[in-house]
Amino acid sequence: MLTKNQKEVLDYVRSYTAKHEFAPSLEEIRKHFKLASVSTAHHYLKKLEEGKYLAREANQPRGMSVLAGDFMGSPIMGNIIGFEYISIPLVGSANCGPAEILADENIEGYLTVQRSMVPKKSGIFALRAVGKSLNRANIKGKTIDEGDLVLVDFEDRDAKNGDYILSIIDGAANLKKYKKDKKTGAVTLVSETTEPWKPIFMLPGDDWAVNGKIVGVLKGEVGRARK
Repeated sequence: MLTKNQKEVLDYVRSYTAKHEFAPSLEEIRKHFKLASVSTAHHYLKKLEEGKYLAREANQPRGMSVLAGDFMGSPIMGNIIGFEYISIPLVGSANCGPAEILADENIEGYLTVQRSMVPKKSGIFALRAVGKSLNRANIKGKTIDEGDLVLVDFEDRDAKNGDYILSIIDGAANLKKYKKDKKTGAVTLVSETTEPWKPIFMLPGDDWAVNGKIVGVLKGEVGRARK
């Protein structure tokens, strides 16, 4: 049986997750309820977890899911109110300007996101955006600003005109909009930005490749990836 305060916290976690597509942090719960410390927020979450109303992932600041219906009491993270969650590897950063940051596919950790945010369960990884050259892009209604997490389908490398892509140019990861001239076949990687970035013209013989298509954006800091 939930206390009044526990139910309010549970309802907040549910509504916050539905709105933002990820769970609130302890600090956000503390601020919302004007609690004295995050330890009080942690206490409520622990009670909800013990009561099988909430499932949590260890060492994941936002790794929590509301359990409900036939799944009440199940420890499986995917069994939540209308949502399914999957883990996506975070593999570093990619530049939104000139191709400067060396590509490095060592996995830094994992993110837990709603299944509805990505087109499929596998073949997706996340990169942290650096730079502003896509801050006027439109990826499902979202721009890409510095610090955002960009979701990439690395199994889909068949870029079409107008796709937002992750490219690797001379070993450096870069996020751009893909344009291909129908007559000449010439490829240009362009910015959509408030900044004076020039397009990148790809020439025959250049050391570059499409390394996946951008399929989603997580705005701002979504919490540390779990190791």
